[in-house]
Formats: sequence, structure tokens, C-alpha cells
Amino acid sequence: MRFELDFPVIQNSYTSKAYEAGWFSKSFPSFVFYRKMLGIVFRSSRLAKRGKFDDPSWCLSSYDTLQSLESVGATASVEGLENVIQTDGPCIIIGNHMSTLETFVLPYLICPFKKVTFIVKEALVNYPVFKHVMMSRNPIVVGRENPKQDFMTVLKGGSKRIQSGYSIAVFPQTTRMTEFDRSQFNSIGIKLAKRADVPVIPLALKTDCWGNGMLIKDFGKIDPNNPIKLKFGERLRIEGNGKAQQEAVISHIENCLTDWKIRNY
Repeated sequence: MRFELDFPVIQNSYTSKAYEAGWFSKSFPSFVFYRKMLGIVFRSSRLAKRGKFDDPSWCLSSYDTLQSLESVGATASVEGLENVIQTDGPCIIIGNHMSTLETFVLPYLICPFKKVTFIVKEALVNYPVFKHVMMSRNPIVVGRENPKQDFMTVLKGGSKRIQSGYSIAVFPQTTRMTEFDRSQFNSIGIKLAKRADVPVIPLALKTDCWGNGMLIKDFGKIDPNNPIKLKFGERLRIEGNGKAQQEAVISHIENCLTDWKIRNY
């Protein structure tokens, strides 16, 4: 581990302990969760504005978010984290993008073992309060309006961060989707890994417990009946043009989602 923490750290796998949420939490899970989550964000933002939101603080806020989801009856399982832990040096983690949940929870899993940051849309660094947290994490920011410009931003910014020891989490889909459409899953993560000469870790995730909102996409319905599942695949080294590794990442995601009863097309 990179530093000591005062709360449990997941080493390989994780399954939520049996917990019976109270009547109010079960009846109003979205209200209860978002009240807790906003408290986490405000505390984190205050630290970030003072320059004190460091990696241990990020891990704690991420852990608290997972605990808040479990407190309203959500369950989570994590598999294959050893594939990240046992990889020497930086890596590119490439996964499907289903909801806001992965951005909040992945730091708890990865950050104790690796410096990590995300490729994020510009809107996330403009949100009131949350922008201070996001910018403190040294993200790669893309506008989603000029694909060519975004591509160069990711390659240049990603390579620079990898040289500084960062691993990078990449969600190559054009938008968050409950179902998985391989035609919307681009190869930017593979291209970045090839350019930086670092391995890729596939990540399949099912995070529809945290729904996408109608008015504000990041604030949707919380449905504890949808289990949270994350599975990291085996490390891949980029060979040739990387097409085989791109297919391996997609196959890992599709196979896991099929097992989890999520539609692929």
C-alpha cells in the first residue's frame, strides 16, 4: 500500500456484508443517500479549496460513498482487484460507463495502491462545489464537442500524467449507458496505453444502482435492488496496432454483463 488508512482496504475481492437498512432508508433511498453524499462532497470541497484534499482524503470520501450506498440497502461485489495491485507501475484501466457511481467509488479501490486520475467531461470541473474536488485530482478534461481535439488532449495529457506515475481510468463510451453497445466503445484507452507503453486492465462494471437523472444526469434514482458489481480482468500488453487487446477488453465487458443479465448489442 502507498499509505496507511484508518478503514478497511480491499485487497483482492469484496462482498457487502449483510445489512438491514432501516424503514426510512428503504422507503426513501435516494433522499437518504444524496443527503449523505452531498455532505461528503461539501467536506471534500472545503479540504480541496485549502489544498488539503490529498489521496488518503480521496480514498476516505470514496469509501464513505460506498458505505452510504450500503446504508440504504445496496450491495456491492468486487472481483479481480489483484490484477491492478500486482501490476508494476502505471496502467490504463478501461471500463464501460454506466453511471456516476464508478467515478465516486473507484478511488477507494485503486488509490491505496496506485496514483490514479480520470478522463472527465468539462462539465464536471464546472459544477459548483464539486469542481474543487475534481480539479484537485489532476484530471484530463475533455469538452466532448471536438473529437479530434479531445483525442489529442487525452494522448498528450495522459502521457504526461503516466510519466509522473499516474494510472488513468478511461471510459471510452460516448455517454453513460445501462446497456453496452460495442460500436460506441472507442479505442482511445488502447491508443494511450500503446503510446505510453503501459499495460491495460479491463474493467466490467454494473452500477445501475445509481440511475441517470432526467434533469441532471448525475443525480438519478438510487435503486438498492440493483446490485453493484465490478470485475477487473487480467493485465494486457499492447501488441501491434492493439486491435486484439481492444477486442479482449470488449469481450471481458460483454461476458461479465451477460453473466449479470445486462443486454449487449
